[in-house]
Amino acid sequence: MFPIRDHNPSDRTPFITWALIAINVVVFLSYFPGIGGQERLLMAFYMDWALVPAEASQGLELHTIITSMFLHGGWMHIIGNMLFLYIFGDNLEDQLGHLGYLLFYLASGVAAAFAQMAADPSSTVPMVGASGAIAGVMGGYLLLFPRARVDVALIIFVIIKVITVPAWLMLGLWFGLQLVNGAASEAAGGGVAYWAHAGGFVAGVVLVLPVWLRRGGPGFWRHNHGLPPHAERFSEPPAAGAQPARYDDAPASTKVPRAGQRRVDRQSPWGGSR
Repeated sequence: MFPIRDHNPSDRTPFITWALIAINVVVFLSYFPGIGGQERLLMAFYMDWALVPAEASQGLELHTIITSMFLHGGWMHIIGNMLFLYIFGDNLEDQLGHLGYLLFYLASGVAAAFAQMAADPSSTVPMVGASGAIAGVMGGYLLLFPRARVDVALIIFVIIKVITVPAWLMLGLWFGLQLVNGAASEAAGGGVAYWAHAGGFVAGVVLVLPVWLRRGGPGFWRHNHGLPPHAERFSEPPAAGAQPARYDDAPASTKVPRAGQRRVDRQSPWGGSR
């Protein structure tokens, strides 16, 4: 199960999200097509620029905490990461502003790196990927937009079905899988940095918490429904025969949308109609 889009428009053009995607793609194309099939050269490159917990935990090569966030291990790795960033990043940037979002993204990536180092400080396996920072974006999205609708592709053997689920369900399941797989990978010696994912996710929730509280905490879900103001959800349609109110005179919570505006069914903060 992986997301393909959300139904959560944003007011602000996500310049930083687009720039982060572009930087990751350009960096990947600058090295991987040339040395991706040569394991020795690829490993030497990663040893210089990827995060090696055994070194960073001793205060060595600390620059790799940042540089590793812009490296990837293969085509599916970068495609998956950039898809998640594209879907969830624009709404966080809308709420945090361009500079605030950039700092949030980098801070989440740093927190993810430290979480992985804390889980296995003696590891000599290079860690690469934007997954930790993007996990922070997902954690912040979960707090601010728990009931935003997300289309996910559900793959069962050879059958692919697209379903729509609330963000809290999709992101909650994803976070739970990181915890379960992280605990299992210690014994199995898995190569995915699950604890970096979990650490980045938690960091994202914590970093966005002041914004959520400043917006009114649970009231942000109640009054704004976890969506930008222009995407306000509307009440149930009026009874048959009722005269529609003029848009400019109607209360904000019951305005009839103008032609071309989007109408979205009203839902409770954790999914389901009310």
